[in-house]
Amino acid sequence: MASKQTKSALNSIKMQAASEVGVALNNGYNGDLTARQAGSIGGQMVKDMIASYTQKNAQ
Repeated sequence: MASKQTKSALNSIKMQAASEVGVALNNGYNGDLTARQAGSIGGQMVKDMIASYTQKNAQ
């Protein structure tokens, strides 16, 4: 099970990614999103995490 700190960090990344792709998220339930919107958020999260990992390990 993920720690509270990990969940908070992932939620922050998710909210940032949603903002970047122009999808409005609510805190809590977001079952009204389309599959395309949810996929856009997930894809942006992966891009951001890979960029962050690459930047940290390039040093």
